[in-house]
Amino acid sequence: MVDATRIQIPAELERKMDDAIARYPSEHRRSAAMPLLHLWQEHFGFINDDAIFWIAEKLGLQPINILEVVTFYPMFRQHPAGKTHIRICRTLSCAMAGGLELMDDLCASLGIQRSTAGEETHSPIAVSADGTYSVEFVECLASCHTAPVCMVGDELHEKINPESAADLIGNRQSPIGNPRLPWPPHPLEHRLVYKNIGRPGWTTDIDCYLRDGGYEQLKQALALSRDDIVNKVKNSGLRGRGGAGFSCGLKWSFIKPDEKRPVYLICNADESEPGTFKDRYIIHEDPHQLLEGMLIACYALGAHTAYIYIRGEFPEGSNILERAIEEARQHNFLGKNILGSGFDVEFYIHRGAGAYICGEETGLIESLEGKRGYPRIKPPYFPAVLGLYMCPTIVNNVETLCNIKHIIAMGGTEYARLGRPNNTGTRVLCVSGDVQRPGYFEVEVGAVTMGQLIYEMAGGLRPGRKLKAVIPGGSSAKVLRADERLKLKERQADGSTIEREISIDDIQMDFDSLAAAGSMAGSGGVIVLDDSRDMVWALNNINKFYAHESCGQCTPCREGSLWMQKITDRMLRGGGVVEDPKTLKTIGDNIAGRTICAFGEACAWPTQSFVEKFPEEFATRAQKPVPPPLPPEYTPEELIEEQSIPTVPMARDPGWEKAGAKGTI
Repeated sequence: MVDATRIQIPAELERKMDDAIARYPSEHRRSAAMPLLHLWQEHFGFINDDAIFWIAEKLGLQPINILEVVTFYPMFRQHPAGKTHIRICRTLSCAMAGGLELMDDLCASLGIQRSTAGEETHSPIAVSADGTYSVEFVECLASCHTAPVCMVGDELHEKINPESAADLIGNRQSPIGNPRLPWPPHPLEHRLVYKNIGRPGWTTDIDCYLRDGGYEQLKQALALSRDDIVNKVKNSGLRGRGGAGFSCGLKWSFIKPDEKRPVYLICNADESEPGTFKDRYIIHEDPHQLLEGMLIACYALGAHTAYIYIRGEFPEGSNILERAIEEARQHNFLGKNILGSGFDVEFYIHRGAGAYICGEETGLIESLEGKRGYPRIKPPYFPAVLGLYMCPTIVNNVETLCNIKHIIAMGGTEYARLGRPNNTGTRVLCVSGDVQRPGYFEVEVGAVTMGQLIYEMAGGLRPGRKLKAVIPGGSSAKVLRADERLKLKERQADGSTIEREISIDDIQMDFDSLAAAGSMAGSGGVIVLDDSRDMVWALNNINKFYAHESCGQCTPCREGSLWMQKITDRMLRGGGVVEDPKTLKTIGDNIAGRTICAFGEACAWPTQSFVEKFPEEFATRAQKPVPPPLPPEYTPEELIEEQSIPTVPMARDPGWEKAGAKGTI
């Protein structure tokens, strides 16, 4: 057993660790586990046994408490990587743009032999013979419109040519991509939260923000009662922009005005839904807007401490926010007695480590407490009642919190005039995939149709191609087929309801219309697929994402997500059997609604909808008869290799004898 007292670390590293521990309540030092692991890995390159024992001793924990964190979060490495480590995105938008070919070309250029060549597996990390370079596949890096993307060290590279991947290494000083969208914004946009994104001359420093009227809404809010602020947010009709679309004002109202326990605000900046990249740009280009929204929220809720839980894959964003927080503190917007109001508040950054499940609010809270990101059962663990450290907690998304300052500026009633009833304000839509101008677009909710978004704002499809399918709300949203007709009920001004048949081009991009169409607005990530795409391949890519990202807590999700991936893997390789499409749907049906959190639906809905909407493509990949249900059995490899599967009668089993080639009775 390692003696932690004999392990020596540099004094500067220990000082940084002490600073990290001080960000959390003294009785909850475990929360510092992930920050300390990040610091250790950044200094030593990987997490060894010394790290586990030393950090456990430092925090007064058992080594197993640290080991369970290391083995849960993909960003923590237990073995050395190369001096230059490259992470390549394999998720759908990047895979469509050549991300998988990028890995092959890069390995060939660097002389790296991957033990799983041709596979999209994440581990083990492949290291060059001289230890100079290493590569691995990772999940969505939240820059889908500039696909394919990768990270070289902590630097994001975008729009890489898969056929010249060597340039990525040979020319480190010149940026590979990092393009900006044209300014001014598209005429159909209504920029509010994104007013300053991509704006010429705009910088992230506080002086630039103040010159543009920054923090004026905070001053206005400090002159209001807390009830007034909560009522403005309620009247605005603002719904959460993270995916669930829950009423923000209603959520805030769950906090009791006379609450005796500490109240916490958590900003969910763990943007991980494939197809979504809106929060990245707020963090990178307008951080003080987020801080101002959070400050108003803290004052309204009586929260004196707030944490920004940011993706581990956003190192630059984390640094930008740290600088912004320090600038705000120097101007007395943060700290003791802010602006002479008598209100004290502090903000801290907490970096995640590559787990999609931490976008779920209770999984995020568990992670912030220094544990695996296992979602909690609701009830009783509603965050507003039993959240961080079992105290009342509000968790809001980045875009949601940015809207708060605009509600204070405009008034709740005026803000509610933007968009449509029950779908108020603006929201940022992220378009990626097979369009000519992928990017971000802020529109009034429901003011544009899907057809306008794809053909006018995103430039339409590539020359000679036709629309085949759209995933309208991030990869977990149910897919919509281009040629389907939808019957939607619409409420008229006089209160009556009429039914109207429309194409998907006519669907208004709001919460209720997309739900009525059988999908959801979700996180606002719109992935467009043209008629060159294989739907079985697309679903397989999505299935691999969810199989990798399942936290493993619930059996239906843990087993089912991997099972669906294995079936679509086999179908792509020629081993599909006639029952596979039905089996896929059955697995999905038995996951949805049977798990602690909504990840079950997130992984089931793509499979359910792809199989339902594109039955002909799945049937084409499922031609072989089902193998006999009793020995001899066939492995997946044998199913793929065998051109035909013989069927044999089952001796002394009249039930199975009746089953025949299909293997069903």
